[in-house]
Amino acid sequence: MEMRGTTICAVKRNGMTAIAGDGQVTMGESVILKGNAIKVKRIYNDKVVIGFAGSVSDAFSLSEKFEEMLQKYSGNLMRSAVELAELWRSDKLPRKLDALIIAADKESLYIISGSGEVIEPESGVCAIGSGGNYALAAARALVVNTELSADDIAKKSLLIASELCVFTNDHITVEVV
Repeated sequence: MEMRGTTICAVKRNGMTAIAGDGQVTMGESVILKGNAIKVKRIYNDKVVIGFAGSVSDAFSLSEKFEEMLQKYSGNLMRSAVELAELWRSDKLPRKLDALIIAADKESLYIISGSGEVIEPESGVCAIGSGGNYALAAARALVVNTELSADDIAKKSLLIASELCVFTNDHITVEVV
């Protein structure tokens, strides 16, 4: 049975990028296995923050492969993301992963898929996971209509998503870079 259920939201504002994630892990459509999982973490000597969503094992695999690329390319976020995507495009990795990560450093913000896509959000706001659309809508509204900081917007957006998405809870982890 697949274990899923999470929401990750990233906001880039005023020279700060925050990534927030909830703590829910869901098995199937009706069982909450864990409510306090940590799906946002710092990597590459604390210079990069990632948040991951999707199938648990695939999300771990994707984040590990991305960390390997960061080591290989001396922390260059864009090059690491593109080189990872090229592994899937060239069929050097055996299968596609059912996962997404949001990755950020001081300058850049990307969504990286387990099937070879790399997307830089145009507005400095993005979200993934089961409650991603709710968090994205909330974050966009908060960016336009408030002066809140990136971390406050990311957290409030996750709280709003947790009220709407049954696969998202209010046990929120926020990391800022």
